[in-house]
Amino acid sequence: MNVVANVLVGLVALIHLYIVVLEMFLWTTPRARASFGTTEEFAKESAPLAANQGLYNGFLAAALIWGLIATGSTAWQFKIFGLACVIVAGLYGTATASKKIFFVQVVPGTLALIAVLVAG
Repeated sequence: MNVVANVLVGLVALIHLYIVVLEMFLWTTPRARASFGTTEEFAKESAPLAANQGLYNGFLAAALIWGLIATGSTAWQFKIFGLACVIVAGLYGTATASKKIFFVQVVPGTLALIAVLVAG
């Protein structure tokens, strides 16, 4: 079960690394604008805010990656902390920004959290 938990944590980390790239480096591109439903004008105006948001997603990914490479109780604690933050951020984003966030962030984060808790 530990392998399944680590794979799920890794997938959540990869999702957030992809979000980092979209928000920090590709925000004004057609791909990022399509992902977030923004216009070219809005993307240009909001690029600094998006980069800041991307940085926070990077911190979420970093916590999860640290949880995967650390050992002992530190690994478990970072996984739990990182996944809890992912889920809370996803719930807030779902309520305030887009319902799509629930399926991109909350569902994978919750599945990974359950797996980590079961793996103990």
